[in-house]
Amino acid sequence: MLSLLEMFDYAFMQKAFIIGGLLGIIIPFVGVVSVLRRLSMTGDALSHSSLAGVAIGLVAGLNPVYISIIVCVLSAFAIEFFRRKMPQYSEMSVAIVMSLGVGIAGVMSGFVKSGSSFQSFLFGSILAVTDFEFWLVVGVSFAVILLSILLYKELMHVTFDENSAKLAGIPVNRVNFIFTILNALTVAAASRTVGTLVVSSMMVLPVAVAMQFSKSYKHTVILSCICGVAFIYGGLVSSYLWDFKPGGSIALIGVIALVISFIIKAGFKKKI
Repeated sequence: MLSLLEMFDYAFMQKAFIIGGLLGIIIPFVGVVSVLRRLSMTGDALSHSSLAGVAIGLVAGLNPVYISIIVCVLSAFAIEFFRRKMPQYSEMSVAIVMSLGVGIAGVMSGFVKSGSSFQSFLFGSILAVTDFEFWLVVGVSFAVILLSILLYKELMHVTFDENSAKLAGIPVNRVNFIFTILNALTVAAASRTVGTLVVSSMMVLPVAVAMQFSKSYKHTVILSCICGVAFIYGGLVSSYLWDFKPGGSIALIGVIALVISFIIKAGFKKKI
């Protein structure tokens, strides 16, 4: 116990836990909406687009985080555009944008001089965030949390049935526009800290665990956020105790938690 408490003596661990707590809340919240809209791979597409932005920024000598944000926002709107063009095959929009992101990232990565700087975005560096990255995550997190609270009912209605939401007088296009930006900013901010290869799993795994036990949209959101924070904190603790990579640990803890949730739910059904 003392060794665990001692890790908070380090400033970088304090930053990591603050950022981890915030990301553990906002990533699953965005993930709930994406999963229920059957666009669970959106995070994967945006994370690959984010990686493409990183590669472009490194090759052009620009701040890769800034370029990543711009590319993520454009990619999010591209997904929404293709989704509206092909409403019966909305999941195809995700595959199209992800293919574009993978292609650009693959080509541009060959021109990056420092491979280590590019690879640091793959699995993240939550234990080595700069002050700029710290405040970026804080700013994005508070924006996502505030707008999510203000648009809670609107997002819930749009998530389950856009047509009914329109009949109820909800400005669906405006809500989709805001959510698209929030989704892109969340992925871009999280890619540098938890990693582009991990952020998509954080959008799905906490939600998948929550859906095993929750019976309403509200409960799913709350439980998803709790699971998200627990997974990230678990990854940070494992990195401190056993020198594991935080990003990979977070993903593995999420998968293990999902398997355990299946077992627990199956046990409850047998008792009933």
